[in-house]
Amino acid sequence: MTRRIERDRTRFRDIVRGRIKQDLKRFVSQGEMFGRKGKDLISIPLPGIELPHFRFGDNKKEGVGQGDGEPEPGAGQAGEQPGEHALEVEVPLEELAALLGEELELPCIQPKGKSELVAPVGRYVGIRRTGPESLRHAKRTLRAALRRQLIAGTFDPADPCIVPIRADRHYRSWKEKAAPESSAAVIYMMDVSGSMGKEQKEIVRVEAFWINAWLKSQYKSLEIRWIVHDAAAREVDEATFFHLRESGGTKISSAYELCAQLMREKFPAEAWNVYPFHFSDGDNWSGRDTERCVELLQKELLPGSNAFCYGQVRSAYGSGQFKKDLDAALGKDERLITSDIPDRDGILASIKAFLGKGR
Repeated sequence: MTRRIERDRTRFRDIVRGRIKQDLKRFVSQGEMFGRKGKDLISIPLPGIELPHFRFGDNKKEGVGQGDGEPEPGAGQAGEQPGEHALEVEVPLEELAALLGEELELPCIQPKGKSELVAPVGRYVGIRRTGPESLRHAKRTLRAALRRQLIAGTFDPADPCIVPIRADRHYRSWKEKAAPESSAAVIYMMDVSGSMGKEQKEIVRVEAFWINAWLKSQYKSLEIRWIVHDAAAREVDEATFFHLRESGGTKISSAYELCAQLMREKFPAEAWNVYPFHFSDGDNWSGRDTERCVELLQKELLPGSNAFCYGQVRSAYGSGQFKKDLDAALGKDERLITSDIPDRDGILASIKAFLGKGR
């Protein structure tokens, strides 16, 4: 019975997985992956899947099921009963990342060799005669005490009482060794001037969710930082990043300078795999500032990054000139990846452009 339940559970999980993969583009473009988000699970509404259940109907044969049965859903007069609802299923983030990788054919990331942090890893390797009481090996201790009492002739089988003394105590021994641990830092930058509206920020939010899901499946630890900018840049938390809206000019170099500072002070290339992502509608206040951005990219941001990704979200007020300037100045550098995101349907293509090289 247990095996049958597990087999049915596996079959249902496969059905859910297939349905999510089939409609992945719709889920992404409509943001339907954000029903309820926990630490490791995402609750997703799947209206096309029903749990198995008995249904009354017209049975022409003899036996159970005879009679007129109940009317089909949606037929008949209005009533007080609730209608059918979409089934919500909880999907692990790791499984979502795997589905994304399959759909976009993303290669596994090969971390840079110099970016492996050495972390202490401990395990029990043997037994010793001294140690803390929390590591005392009870079985070995009692065995030593019994052996000592048998040799000394003090053990009475009619009244078996084993009393360990200090010399009988055995302790587990613990040994630490250095093990490589790949770590990554993601630095998101976004223009929050008036031309970046609510829809543009929602596109960035959905894309960032999927980028994080994939990178978390590739690295044991992931640090995420958020930078907003208009004419000046500052580091903020995630909620502020997606909801802040300001007016005024746009000076992209301010964000790049803050990003470079973070990389120097917090995420040096010899210890971290760094992924800066910048999202904007392509407006910058002057060509001179764009030249400053190119300079920062050449001297600091590109050498210290696995890949620097620029996503240009189309806006009714944005000129889109910044992407053209970057492509013209640095288009031959494989460390710079640019993407045009016209609307929500362009999110998957943008993610594939950013992560498709496995850098």
